Amino acid sequence: MAMHRESWAFVFGLLGNIISFGVFLAPLPTFYQIYKKKSTEGFQSLPYVVALFSAMLWIYYAFVKREAALLLITINTFGIVVESIYLAIFLFYASKKLRLSTIKLLLSLNVFGFGAMLLSTLYLSKGATRLAIIGWICLVFNISVFAAPLFIIRRVIKTRSVEYMPFTLSLFLTINAVMWFFYGLLLKDYYVALPNTLGFLFGIIQMVMYLIYRNATPVALEEPVKAQELNGSHIIDVKKMGTMDPNHATTGGAVAKV
Repeated sequence: MAMHRESWAFVFGLLGNIISFGVFLAPLPTFYQIYKKKSTEGFQSLPYVVALFSAMLWIYYAFVKREAALLLITINTFGIVVESIYLAIFLFYASKKLRLSTIKLLLSLNVFGFGAMLLSTLYLSKGATRLAIIGWICLVFNISVFAAPLFIIRRVIKTRSVEYMPFTLSLFLTINAVMWFFYGLLLKDYYVALPNTLGFLFGIIQMVMYLIYRNATPVALEEPVKAQELNGSHIIDVKKMGTMDPNHATTGGAVAKV
């Protein structure tokens, strides 16, 4: 029975890897646009820094856990590589001021923040206690990121437009959350399973909102030209045009999505 459960967990984890692989690559059009225009055009680095930090957390958790952690390691290793490439491109084309702020953010969160967490858990805890502490850090961090779609939902209600929330995007993020939820549930790894219940819930809410507002008359708002949000710890790039033209929206940086 245990072997049967582990086999199903491997299937869900493998599907989660495949979907997360696509999610990580989704910002490619954004970075191709940055490359063509030789400018970051007001895009912010925060989503990519957060995505990198998330992947680093889950890699650490997987190495400490060791048992049945291969699929967490594979996708988050890929995530670290991809997000690092995104950030390298971003830093290369960013303005001096934005480059400096991005470097400060990377140092504070991904170097000193992660380093402090790493050293404290390595030297102040052992065995199951260490794994539990890291697991709770991952769980709380991902719950906070999964709550980000609330901003997008509020934006859809205010504008009565789903241009900020493509249905296909919401669908794939929801499926991704389901895959990782069952992966964690079957392995009784609730640090993986629990955050993805929120990912599934917010994904369903977004798809319902899409069905409600897809034929609604949009309301124009006086807002900044460009905004970037985090959606279920995936990056959402939203471009607000002067007219209500279709927007470019992409995702990237899943925590794997564990």
